[in-house]
Amino acid sequence: MQDLPITQQPIAIASPLPRKSRQARVVWRNNVVTVGGDAPVRVQSMTNTDTVDAVETAIQVRQLAQAGSEMVRITVNTPEAAAAVPYIREQLDRMGEYVPLVGDFHYNGHRLLTEYPACAEALSKYRINPGNVGKGEKKDKQFGQMIEAAARYDKAVRIGVNWGSLDQELMARLMDENSRRAQPWDTRQVMFEALISSAVDSARLAESMGLNGDNIILSCKVSGVQDLISVYRALAQRCDYALHLGLTEAGMGTKGTVASAAALSVLLQEGIGDTIRVSLTPQPGEARTQEVVVASEILQSLGLRIFVPSVTACPGCGRTTSTTFQELAKQIDDYLRGQMPLWRMKYPGVEAMKVAVMGCIVNGPGESKHANIGISLPGTGEAPAAPVYIDGEKALTLRGERIAEEFQALVENYVARTYGATAAAPA
Repeated sequence: MQDLPITQQPIAIASPLPRKSRQARVVWRNNVVTVGGDAPVRVQSMTNTDTVDAVETAIQVRQLAQAGSEMVRITVNTPEAAAAVPYIREQLDRMGEYVPLVGDFHYNGHRLLTEYPACAEALSKYRINPGNVGKGEKKDKQFGQMIEAAARYDKAVRIGVNWGSLDQELMARLMDENSRRAQPWDTRQVMFEALISSAVDSARLAESMGLNGDNIILSCKVSGVQDLISVYRALAQRCDYALHLGLTEAGMGTKGTVASAAALSVLLQEGIGDTIRVSLTPQPGEARTQEVVVASEILQSLGLRIFVPSVTACPGCGRTTSTTFQELAKQIDDYLRGQMPLWRMKYPGVEAMKVAVMGCIVNGPGESKHANIGISLPGTGEAPAAPVYIDGEKALTLRGERIAEEFQALVENYVARTYGATAAAPA
């Protein structure tokens, strides 16, 4: 077999391409969440409570924010919901939670923003779907009323087009034009064009009505992975507005998680996307915050953000004696996530910590040495001992029935000693 030549150039290190969008500002009090430009890719989520129940909605908003959501969208679909928004904002402010609220408006948004000015002021961003703000002559008028409110109160706007509620007049016109082409496009391609045209044309109309173009964010959501990639690649070429990514109706459980990760990762790697939402259907008993966890994991896996300490754990094989390492890995991961709302303020930099929980001697010591703190549990035929490595060096060996509790205590002590010192250091 002929030897292959050795290249003289180093292998390129993969990293997401830079984004080229404008930068919007989503603001509540002193909390300014920048979107686009050189800002981090932001995580957004949405409540599934009845907005009329201000207390329940405020509680869920806070849970989502504590999990890492930097903006939270709430449904504003009735006069009662619009009237409740200021009280939701008030409840959150009393709790010291200043996460910006996004109002989700559809058919009657123009009326609600006009008739409930306290709602318009309490929200930090409006989500407007141009496909259902009105038909015929009413469309531009009612759209204009919503844009007027955003301009008056200096609010950001997401113009969110959805393939399930496309502007049917626009779609019909584009289908007619397509029928006259010598080589007609595929129907899906016509739909892609309708999505993008609706978003970009609406944004430019909003600017002509007096809205600051920097404060416009666009989205064109579909439910197919390849369709989403096609649409956003074209959308990014056609405008420089900040873009919100999300696979609409992604589904539940593994299906929704994998589909969202597949679509969003491709686009984010190409430098497309400034905010993301993972639209998971919660499984029975599952917390709404799971969609925030998945969104954060996507960004952290791509190296775009760091939210929580990472836990490296092996999958297990015939060399491992039991599920002990799996249980310990889950216990440590749950513990770290649970501590992050407090640690984020108390221990700056702790989110970059790496923890390893390994199941046998094959990869255990090596992975543990590469972590800030790691443990290698005994596998089949290995001595009943668990060496612990701290900052690359073997520090001690744990034995007995309380290895899990003792290792967790070591992690907690490591955090306080390492990152507490950072917080205490003089500026």
